[in-house]
Amino acid sequence: MRVVLGVSGASGAVLALDCARALARAGAQIDLVVSDMARRTLAEEVGPDALRDLQALAARVHDQRDLGAAIASGSYPVAGMIVAPCSMRSLAAVAHGFDDGLLTRGAGVQLKERRPLVLLAREAPLTLAHLENMAAATRMGAVILPPVPAFYLRPQGLAEVTAQIAARAVDLLRLGPPLAQAWAPSRPAPNGGDHHD
Repeated sequence: MRVVLGVSGASGAVLALDCARALARAGAQIDLVVSDMARRTLAEEVGPDALRDLQALAARVHDQRDLGAAIASGSYPVAGMIVAPCSMRSLAAVAHGFDDGLLTRGAGVQLKERRPLVLLAREAPLTLAHLENMAAATRMGAVILPPVPAFYLRPQGLAEVTAQIAARAVDLLRLGPPLAQAWAPSRPAPNGGDHHD
């Protein structure tokens, strides 16, 4: 099965690599599109070889400026798309149908074809514009997955945090058995209460 992985220029570039690895574990063939700003962020946050390592995990690499690429068409069969990380600019473009580059065009195709679209929206704090764009994208069928740690797993470092987030993103595409580690309560809550209250 094919999955589109879009990488925007938001901070959190390591999420792109972890999503690619998780997709590979799920048996997906990756169609990769990386924005110009994401190339810089990958180098600054992960290292000079990050883009090359990411591209090595992909079956096909598409140029962000190539609006004639296969993933720009709904006739190209894919199981869905993940944008990791998803900048607020990319989110706004998706929310308002502004397909000015291949990444946002690919995302728009998922929405029009009613395929899963998972956006790892990466910003904090959030403005009202950000929240309204998230709501608009959600109404159109996208899933907003902020890269929030699964604290209940007591991660030992950043690598465990980002790997779990990536696994959650891939699980939302429903490609196969879950990859993410699930919540497993170890003891009953005191007084019959809920641990999450």
